[in-house]
Amino acid sequence: MKNAMFPPMAGNRHEAKEIPRFFQGEKWLVLTGLFGFLLAAVCGLWWLLEGAAVAPGGDISHAFSFDAALGLFVLSTAAIVPLSGAGPKVRAFFRWSYIPLALYSYAAETVQNARGVNPRFLEDGAAAFDVAVGNIFASVAALLILYYLFFAGYFFRSGAYRRQPELAIGIRYAMAAVVVSFAAGIWISMNQGRTVGTDGNIIWLHGLGFHALQALPAVAWLSARAARRGFASRGYIHAAGIAFLLGLLAIGWQTYLGHALFAWSALPLAAAACFLISLAAGAVSFRLAFLEPGAGSGTSASGGSANLR
Repeated sequence: MKNAMFPPMAGNRHEAKEIPRFFQGEKWLVLTGLFGFLLAAVCGLWWLLEGAAVAPGGDISHAFSFDAALGLFVLSTAAIVPLSGAGPKVRAFFRWSYIPLALYSYAAETVQNARGVNPRFLEDGAAAFDVAVGNIFASVAALLILYYLFFAGYFFRSGAYRRQPELAIGIRYAMAAVVVSFAAGIWISMNQGRTVGTDGNIIWLHGLGFHALQALPAVAWLSARAARRGFASRGYIHAAGIAFLLGLLAIGWQTYLGHALFAWSALPLAAAACFLISLAAGAVSFRLAFLEPGAGSGTSASGGSANLR
């Protein structure tokens, strides 16, 4: 059956058949991500019926947001793993290392908050079991970062770029944003909380960086589709990626200063402008990919091939 998401490019037909698709071969990572959404739904129902606070120190709303965020992160990762250029053994190593780590994270965050315990920031005199769960949770978080950095490195090799250049470029920017989010998570741990100064909140930086995994590969895919129709569009990938990273930098600096993100000052306004530029680049790529009439058949073939060299 032909792949509608990635139609064959101009060139060798045998090579076109080898182009990977989103989610290809990653059923178990997909299910692990969807499991996070299921847990989030359960937590959301609890929150609605019983309230968020669970004495003495739990908060089911934290479990709700954590499970949903981790589920989306794992699902987004499952989409791009086939595009990494990694071999089957490397992909299997990453997959079967990451799934148990994600499942433990779901369990620690959800069960401990339901028991009335904050699994990440324990109070003095916590029970030995809770201390053990928290310590393992910290180790698991470190491994999640290390394994992901190992996986991300494959997008900076020639294999991923050679197969699908536009997607490789977009995912490289996304990986840089994910590293910023990881750094923000470490900052939260070292700070023993998300608040900085009077109004700074690290959680915005931590969360927004991960959304690059959905936004920037989407812009790259649209640009690749536009390139096959004869429109030179890689510049929009770079514009979206650079603007997204600059927006994160502005948010990070505002947070470091201890100021609120939603304030009428230079850094929040600069961050908003950067994200609008990134959004505009995606909108133009969408227009070129779907709405603009295609260039002539001769122009389309030559332009598409030139962009993919």
